Amino acid sequence: MQLKDKQVMVFGAAKSGVSATRLLQKLGAFVVLYDCNVTMTKFDFASQFDTEDHFTLITGSLSEEMVQSIDLLVVSPGVPCDHPDIVRIRERGIPVWGEIELAYRYARGKVIGITGTNGKTTTTTLVGKLMKSYFPQVFVVGNIGNTYTDVALDTTEETVTVVELSSFQLETVHSFKPDVSTILNITPDHLDRHHTMEEYIAMKERIAMNQTKDELCILNYEDEALRRMAQRLKAKVLFFSSKTELEAGLYLEEDEIFYSDAGEKLFICSTNDLHVIGRHNQENVMAAVGIALRMGVPMDQIRKTLYNFKGVEHRIEYVETIHGVTYYNDSKGTNPDASIKAIQAMKNPTVLIAGGYDKKVSFVPWVQAFQGKIKCLVLIGQTKRQIAKAAKRQGFRNIIMADTLEEAVRISASQAMPGDNVLLSPACASWGMFDNFEQRGNLFKEYVKGLR
Repeated sequence: MQLKDKQVMVFGAAKSGVSATRLLQKLGAFVVLYDCNVTMTKFDFASQFDTEDHFTLITGSLSEEMVQSIDLLVVSPGVPCDHPDIVRIRERGIPVWGEIELAYRYARGKVIGITGTNGKTTTTTLVGKLMKSYFPQVFVVGNIGNTYTDVALDTTEETVTVVELSSFQLETVHSFKPDVSTILNITPDHLDRHHTMEEYIAMKERIAMNQTKDELCILNYEDEALRRMAQRLKAKVLFFSSKTELEAGLYLEEDEIFYSDAGEKLFICSTNDLHVIGRHNQENVMAAVGIALRMGVPMDQIRKTLYNFKGVEHRIEYVETIHGVTYYNDSKGTNPDASIKAIQAMKNPTVLIAGGYDKKVSFVPWVQAFQGKIKCLVLIGQTKRQIAKAAKRQGFRNIIMADTLEEAVRISASQAMPGDNVLLSPACASWGMFDNFEQRGNLFKEYVKGLR
């Protein structure tokens, strides 16, 4: 769609909406930035746009007259597609794109797409470093925090863009077609938005919906839903596995990662030489290596990058050792499966801090992962009583309630012995108590350092 002189509404005035507005202005569209927050004014955005031309802000309710006047709607990922206004606009035949779709249509070069319930940010960060070790211009964008629309017009045919994609972002892609994609895993998450697992899986599958046999999709062999998905995809599929030796693909054999293809077995690295811990991170590494090999990154560059990779902030991040107790910040563990990965990575008895916003998921498999790992559970947030009930039903009773994260840190320190770990891995979103998981993780680190 040629957007010059078209009237485009951007639904949602947060980061991605502002970024989309900037790109649309550069493309010559007339932009209506809409948000339901009636306290916003045009002056709030004065420093965020180069020009006031072709820009209008509308807040509050959305009139039928305004809906009828637009040629395209660009919706922010935080706005669900079953929002009444989105449904109303779509029923009128108006195209609905997401910020990712908008950026992709005006970007150039190679594109790598990464999704999955857990491990997206770690894998995206590692893939970005692998690409930067070999290619001259690389952008790392998407759910990782850097908006795709801000860099779309800076890309060239030589650019490699690495895009982290949430299920929310994948809801509104249409033509998006990565040269290489990966789905790391699929476990229950965001069911408050997608309602069923079938719908959630369908959203993840959209990352590969436009790929053909000329493109590659990398999937986790140990994920049953992804093995079934592989049979439906048109793209060439490459599997990775942390449990099964594959005839073709990447796999873990004891503490070594190998790539097997056409009878050839290539040693990639020893997991003992990696700085990231846990089997889930070994899976992330395998997916990243598969992408790098497909993109033509030399093996010596791949190994060098792997050995120098320290992981990402807020994901099983070492904080400090105080009085013999080691503290880990896994604030990015925003669902039970992500938190299970962190629990499994712990080698010593662990005091676990958990709880937060209720995303309507079961905590039973999470509690079952405690065995032999978790000595005490300290709970905060909206879900603390729900989690306590689930834990007691599974026979785990060493539970302490806290009103704040600061109190939870103090309680955890009192429960831990020298040689133990204290792990913040909430298994819940941060909303309600914190602005985001980053704020939660940063406060945890601040409170830990206060224990000195």
